[in-house]
Amino acid sequence: MEEVVNTGDAAWMLMAASLVLLMTPGLAFFYGGMSRAKSVLNMMMMSFGAMAVIGVIYVLWGWSMSYGTESVGGIFANPFEFFGLQGAIYDEEGGFLPGLGNYPQIIDIGFQVTFAIITTALISGALAERVKFGTWMVFAGLWVTFAYFPLAHMVWGGGLLSGSEDGIAAKLFGTVDDGEGGLTAAVAPIDFAGGTVVHINAGMAALVLALVIGKRVGFGTVAMRPHNLPFVMLGAALLWFGWFGFNAGSAFAADGIAGLAWVNTTTATASAILGWLLTERIRDGKATSLGAASGAVAGLVAITPAAGALSPVGSIALGVVAGVLSALAVGLKFKFGYDDSLDVVGVHLVSGLWGTIAIGFLATDTGLFYGGDYKQLVVQIVIALVAVVFTAIVTAVIAFALKPLGWRVSPEEEARGIDESEHAESAYDFVSALR
Repeated sequence: MEEVVNTGDAAWMLMAASLVLLMTPGLAFFYGGMSRAKSVLNMMMMSFGAMAVIGVIYVLWGWSMSYGTESVGGIFANPFEFFGLQGAIYDEEGGFLPGLGNYPQIIDIGFQVTFAIITTALISGALAERVKFGTWMVFAGLWVTFAYFPLAHMVWGGGLLSGSEDGIAAKLFGTVDDGEGGLTAAVAPIDFAGGTVVHINAGMAALVLALVIGKRVGFGTVAMRPHNLPFVMLGAALLWFGWFGFNAGSAFAADGIAGLAWVNTTTATASAILGWLLTERIRDGKATSLGAASGAVAGLVAITPAAGALSPVGSIALGVVAGVLSALAVGLKFKFGYDDSLDVVGVHLVSGLWGTIAIGFLATDTGLFYGGDYKQLVVQIVIALVAVVFTAIVTAVIAFALKPLGWRVSPEEEARGIDESEHAESAYDFVSALR
């Protein structure tokens, strides 16, 4: 039989996957600009390194662990079921297996690998200017395997944090008929594009690593300003552009839900910029370009889990609060003494938590402010807390296991610049420029 494919949906999902892949080089510019000049290449290499490691691992066992049918306790799927994507691309007759929409599953695989890449790369911002590149590469492979793939399975692959009849939500508030002869949670968790899987996951991992690895030399006493704010603004712009693939692509079709996610993403991001800049203006007397870029990312983070569940007006409220909360939260590292170098905790963990929990208030069907009851809010809080605890434990185990390998460059190498010590390069050849 001739394969039936909705070419419009297929084209959109391929474009969405490409947009999300672009986010990681965008993140490299964003983080690179926030670093000092002597460390910018290392910071950017951590993003490109994550792309390299995870691009291979995902094909081997990542898809199988995330979306395989042989679930292990609702936590992860059998990594060998579709090892190397064997059995995940073609059916027995040699045709392409169907995906989540009216297109081949191989497109879904391409889309999902980009999520695993960007999530892992996000963590690197907490480790700027002091971590061995080799140790980071090993960590990236271990973390995506033991933290990201399981959480993706739990939330999106029918595991414990999904709406399945065996999930936590079903245990809390019971099940209903899913209309296809099975059961589903009466109040299903909502994580449209990755509040738990991506941002809470990465933000919590960043906090754990910052605590385990320790502070940069001079943290709290030496000014560590961004060396290239235009890079930061360019990176934020690329992230915003790529995020349309991230959120609108999570509709898995070129349809009205994708359009709603697109509009909500734009609205929440814009309002988060205003919230961050207003906070800066009141607190510091100035609104900064770094604040505008960071506010944009905070809004993008917050709307990620909620993009398909809110109205555009609700997205304005979500974004403003995200901008204010993250603008205030980035200063906590100085109060509590952890060196989250580029504010991964303050932006991704805080706005990721807010976006996930705020669904319980702002979801147009089940939110408390839209005529719903308390149940959606409870479910959202529970899945957020489970994600926090799971990631904290897994990341801590990996971080301590890698200590014999060595996390830190020497203090002398750190002072000289990690670009030189780890890569034998410099971003700016000032000597040549003076000749």
